[in-house]
Amino acid sequence: MPLTTLLTTLNHRHVVSSPSTNSELIDAVQAGTLSADESQLLTADTQTAGRGQRGRSWQSPQGNVYLSLYHPVQMPISGLLSLVIGAELAKMPVIQTLNDQLRAQGLATIGVKWANDLGFYQTPNHSTKEPAQHSDTSINPNKVRESDDAHNLTPPISYFNKLAGILIEPVWQSGKLIGVVMGVGLNVRATPALTTQTSEGMSYQAISLQDIYETLNPSSNNSDLSRSETMNATLPSLQDLYRQISHALITAITCFEQLAAEKLTAHTQYADEFMTQFAAMDALTGLRLQVSQNHNDQLHITTGYACGIDTHGCLQLRQDNGKLSALFTGRIDVINEV
Repeated sequence: MPLTTLLTTLNHRHVVSSPSTNSELIDAVQAGTLSADESQLLTADTQTAGRGQRGRSWQSPQGNVYLSLYHPVQMPISGLLSLVIGAELAKMPVIQTLNDQLRAQGLATIGVKWANDLGFYQTPNHSTKEPAQHSDTSINPNKVRESDDAHNLTPPISYFNKLAGILIEPVWQSGKLIGVVMGVGLNVRATPALTTQTSEGMSYQAISLQDIYETLNPSSNNSDLSRSETMNATLPSLQDLYRQISHALITAITCFEQLAAEKLTAHTQYADEFMTQFAAMDALTGLRLQVSQNHNDQLHITTGYACGIDTHGCLQLRQDNGKLSALFTGRIDVINEV
């Protein structure tokens, strides 16, 4: 399907402001305001109560993408879907172009971080510009978080540069699964000014497409005028990004359905292809991790090395004792090697 007609086919509606594009779309489908039998796309300039995983807030300044796509499905939705979506987002033209340029300059490339983020980690061999300091409560990636002290998390943590997040929510009606809403927040021109409070204890800092373009083209930072001209010439329009992201989501749900159908047979064609593709864009592969999990209100911390994912979408962790474990959930922190 041509990208020029994709938004119309998906019943695209744009609003200046939405409390949450995911919530608004779910409410409309459940109330019957929008047809549950057709795909529905909602985009917004900003959100007043944007949501991330586990009820966390999503900062939504103007200049970025806030997009939710409803798609009718009747099959169970698993955590694998967010990884499939992440892989398709990483294949978008804008990301591929940036990765080619980042790779050429020896910089870290944009990949998929388990389980629902797009971005990259800074390593000693992959330095980028220092993050802006917004206030006394701004995140300082060179220091261990205060919450780490409370949990005796002493190793130095490497901060994740978060470019985009994915939020998947099943849609129910009269106790029956009728579809899924796939939400994507992508920082384009505005980098959310995260503080200790707004980051909600997570070890990441926000980054935007504009930040990455400026890193690749430092000469564009000489003046506000040249920066504006450069960004307008190189950054895709939000409308173009709506098309790229929507195409990625449709491709992802189709791939997910094929993977689910394949599990009922002895074939592994789609699974093998997806696992190979994902391995090439996995932002965690080979990194040393500290995994925090709560069991019966007790904090359990495990360390080891990331070894990709399994066919169920679980993170594979090679623990220090040599055991390979599959993680369905948990907080992931990357430990700097010393």
